Amino acid sequence: MADSENSDHKLGQTADNPNGRRRFLDFLLATSAGATLVAIFYPIFRFMSPPKTVEAAQNSVSAGKMSELPVNSGKIFKFGNKPGILVRTQSGDLRAFSAVCTHLECIVQYSSEKKQIWCACHNGQYNLNGQNIGGPPPRPLEEYVVNTHGDDIIVSKA
Repeated sequence: MADSENSDHKLGQTADNPNGRRRFLDFLLATSAGATLVAIFYPIFRFMSPPKTVEAAQNSVSAGKMSELPVNSGKIFKFGNKPGILVRTQSGDLRAFSAVCTHLECIVQYSSEKKQIWCACHNGQYNLNGQNIGGPPPRPLEEYVVNTHGDDIIVSKA
């Protein structure tokens, strides 16, 4: 009888703990299931949460050359991590704005026929001062300061 009590004690089934193996297997199964769920849902969560972007440290950029930008035309340029639009009006003035539409953040473009800035996503329209004049955009475009140094066009934040 002593041998049978001794063998039960070695297996973890004593009078105080009759289901030692079962509890261990339940624990093992629960932690395996938890780890599997974390392995499945963590990448989904990371995919759905956007990464943090650092605002550009640049306050001014070279947007191009005067000789490359004809009268009544526009050009998209990179201003840090966002696009900008440089417009040379019919009278030869230079204007620069953020090229991100204030409605749904689509990229705007210059329409030389209408002489205005236009967003193709939902037909948003801005005049050459960046003011929204048609369509769904709720705010004007962010305006930048334009300076020229010789043939170079330098755009900076106001």
